[in-house]
Amino acid sequence: MGNAANKRVVVIGAGIVGASLAYHLAGRGAQVILVEAEDIASGVTGRSFAWINTSHDGPDPIASLRGAAIQEYRRLETELPGLKVRWSGALSYGTNPEALHASGHPPSATQLSRSQILDLEPNLKHPPQQAMYAAEEGALDAVQATQALIAGAQAHGAQVLTQTRVLGFTTQGARVTAVETARGRIEADVVVLAAGTGIKQLTELLNLPLPIAASPAILIRYASPPELVRTLISNPEMEVRQGPDGTLLAAEDYLDDALENQPAAIALRTAQAIRNELHGVASIELESACVGLRPMPVDGTPIVGYLPDIGGVYVCAMHPGVTLAAIVGRLASEEIIDGQGSPALAPCRPERFFQA
Repeated sequence: MGNAANKRVVVIGAGIVGASLAYHLAGRGAQVILVEAEDIASGVTGRSFAWINTSHDGPDPIASLRGAAIQEYRRLETELPGLKVRWSGALSYGTNPEALHASGHPPSATQLSRSQILDLEPNLKHPPQQAMYAAEEGALDAVQATQALIAGAQAHGAQVLTQTRVLGFTTQGARVTAVETARGRIEADVVVLAAGTGIKQLTELLNLPLPIAASPAILIRYASPPELVRTLISNPEMEVRQGPDGTLLAAEDYLDDALENQPAAIALRTAQAIRNELHGVASIELESACVGLRPMPVDGTPIVGYLPDIGGVYVCAMHPGVTLAAIVGRLASEEIIDGQGSPALAPCRPERFFQA
C-alpha cells in the first residue's frame, strides 16, 4: 500500500464515477474527501438508463475496459451488499436481420430464434425471426449503487461534503496543493476531477481546458404492470427494461428543443410504442421524463489520467459512465496510490489533447 495512508485525495463529483473512485481509494488507505456541489447522484447518474453494456460499434480503443466491466461489478456485489445489479441479459434486434452480427454485439452474445425470443420475452407482440442475446449483461439502480459505493467509502474513513461548490484551486509552482470550496480550503496531494460535464469548467480554471461536450439523453419512468419485460430490450421501436419494483424505464435520444420533442411529449410517443410492442400494457402511467447530460469527450474515448503540465490533478471523464465506473474506479485508484500506469487506461490519457 506504500504511502497510501498519508495520501490526501479530494474527489470532486459524487456521481457513480466519483463514488467508485472514493470507495476504491479509501479502501486502499487514502484519506479521501468527496466534494459535491449539489446532492449525491444529482447529475447525469440519476438520469441514466444504467445498462451495463459491453457492446460497441466499430474499432474500440477501450475494448479491454468494456470487457472487464461486468467482472468488476460482480466483484463489487460481493463487497457491497447494498449494490445490486439485475443480471437480466439484453435482447437486441433491428429492422435488418442481415445486419444482426454487424452491430457491435459482445463476443459472448448468442443468436436466438423466434421461439427462443418468446421464451425470454413472452409479451412481445412482434418478435423478430432472430435476435442477439447477451446473457451476462444487466442494469442497476444508479442512484442506489452510488449511495452504496459512498457508504463503503465512508466505512473506510472517507468524508463526504455535499452542497459544497468548488471555486478554484491553490497551486504552488506547477502543482495543485488544495481545492478552494464554498466551505473553505481543502489541502490535497491529489485532486480527482469526476464531475461529469462540470470537468470542462474545472479544467478551464487550470488553463488546461478539456474538450468535453454535454450530450443529452432522455430517461423516462412509467408505472406499469409487473413482469412485462424480463430482459433489457433494445430494438428500433424502444429501449426498455423493468426495475425490481415494476417501474418501466425507457431511454430515448434527445432530438431538439422543439415543443413536440420536449421530454414529456417524447414520453407519450414512447408509451404508445411500448403499447404497440408489448401485450399486457393496458395501463402505463408516466412518472417522470428528464434529460441527462452525459460527459462526452470530443473523440468519444474516455479521459482518464493526470493532466499534463501541472501536478496533482487526475481526470475521470467518460461515457458510458455507469458501465465503466467499477473498472475505472479500481484501475485509477491503483494508479493514484501506487504510481504505476495501467496499460488498459493508456488510450484514455489527457495528454492527447495537448500535443502540438
